[in-house]
Amino acid sequence: MNFAPLVIASADNIDFMIHGLFSYELFGQTVWITNSHVCILIVMLLLIGFAIAANRVLVRASASEAPSGFQNFVELIIEFLHSIISGSMGKATPRYFNYIATIFMFILLSNISGLLGLRPPTADYGTTFALAVITFCLIHFAQFKHNSLKSIWTDMCSPLPPWLPIWFPINLISEIAVPISLSLRLFANILSGTVIMALVYGLLSQIAIAWPSFLHIYFDLFSGAIQTYVFTMLTMTYISQQLSDA
Repeated sequence: MNFAPLVIASADNIDFMIHGLFSYELFGQTVWITNSHVCILIVMLLLIGFAIAANRVLVRASASEAPSGFQNFVELIIEFLHSIISGSMGKATPRYFNYIATIFMFILLSNISGLLGLRPPTADYGTTFALAVITFCLIHFAQFKHNSLKSIWTDMCSPLPPWLPIWFPINLISEIAVPISLSLRLFANILSGTVIMALVYGLLSQIAIAWPSFLHIYFDLFSGAIQTYVFTMLTMTYISQQLSDA
């Protein structure tokens, strides 16, 4: 069977780009609100709604009664996140649990939002870079809080002695590369899945019935969960490296 005419006819339907929805003027500059912004807002509203509902359930929970239904689900998520974070951060878990758990849930929901018909916010480099910059700032906040300037300088000059800072430029570049590598890894993996699914629905729209669901399972669920885990594990690893006295 020749699928060439079918593919050519559907080529115009391929769309995985970010589109401006409306614009407004701010300090003489035109600011666009895009579909990526709207998808981020939807993800945030879902997370806020879930957090409010979970808070109400846990506040009303009785220690003498066995949990059931939604409370079970909430406690399962909390225990899962706590086991992951405590396994990597140890005693520092209470200080960083809120941040790590928040980015884990935000990235995961963003990655699987394609199942809801949304364009994943993490397929926008502006989103992943912003998350990586926040993580980068938190890493160096922990570094300056838990390490002396002398030890920081010694580390930046390693493997040579601190009085011979030949490796300092290389180590500095490696530090600057952290947010870039974090953001590009997440962005590229999610965008590739978005592009492939757009090609499937655009080029093969007339025969894309049922079987694309298996691709969604991989690109949205499996790959999305893996990339969420990788981002959060790297975040915890980088922060843990700075907690010399935690």
